[in-house]
Amino acid sequence: MTLHLQTQNFLALLASRPEPPLEKMTPVEAREMQLRYYRPSDYEIFSRRDIDAGGVPTRLYLPSAEKNLGLCVFMHGGGWVIGTLDSHDDVCRRIAVQSGQAVLSVDYRMAPEFPFPTPLEDCIAATRWARDNAASLGCDASRMVVCGDSAGGNLATLVAQHSGVALKMQLLVYPATDARCITESYRNNREGLLLTAAAMDWFFGHYLSGGKGSADDPLVSPLLASDAVLAKMPPTLVITAEYDPLCDEGEQYAQKLTALGVPTSCVRYHGQIHAFLNYGILLDDGYLAIAQLADAVRRSCTS
Repeated sequence: MTLHLQTQNFLALLASRPEPPLEKMTPVEAREMQLRYYRPSDYEIFSRRDIDAGGVPTRLYLPSAEKNLGLCVFMHGGGWVIGTLDSHDDVCRRIAVQSGQAVLSVDYRMAPEFPFPTPLEDCIAATRWARDNAASLGCDASRMVVCGDSAGGNLATLVAQHSGVALKMQLLVYPATDARCITESYRNNREGLLLTAAAMDWFFGHYLSGGKGSADDPLVSPLLASDAVLAKMPPTLVITAEYDPLCDEGEQYAQKLTALGVPTSCVRYHGQIHAFLNYGILLDDGYLAIAQLADAVRRSCTS
């Protein structure tokens, strides 16, 4: 299948921008670029407030005044280097409202200032805090899920693997599961798209700059976790994009979970690129994927 027409137009728009490729920027420059193109969401939400989750900044989204809601703990993407609570604010608003459940977005510390394993440690700490303090948030600790996109998908599934928090589901959008970067989709989609192989090298270079992890470490590459660990995963939804270097590794992760008896669904968005979830205003599939996530959150938190 060819690139979606909307996506072709979107990539042409990106190509007209003056910024150099991501891998030619410093992390500070990349974050400043992201801020330049940030537009606040006008999607209405009942309540949104920032919360200190045991020392980790988070943002709580409530769709209504109802108590005893399910809770989706969300980890944003951005290669462990860029991305903020604001960059995924619209996504979190929509998931909360459309699912009817609460969303807690985690503002974990990022590389290179805080390389691996700090971002993961923050996400685990925030998720455990959410479980222990769910009632104060208006939520039910027995109805929690984790969700994340890209690097956030990597962190979300590692939280599921290692936090000890009982989860109803994990929802992973084009997750980074294999830092070895050896798949066919990685080779076929190396350049010319929103996420390139050079950009992934840049992300991993910063994330692993502290010298405490490596590409074959299961805490960096969750695909490499033992069968004993993976077999304990909660029901899983994996969303991938056809024209994404990370497509194959996300689908391989879903296949591995399925083979181990974990109830798993894997949905590939044909004609789409990495990060399409964040561009629903231009790409219809972005809002469609959010609706799919919201429906999964609703079903898992009300079953």
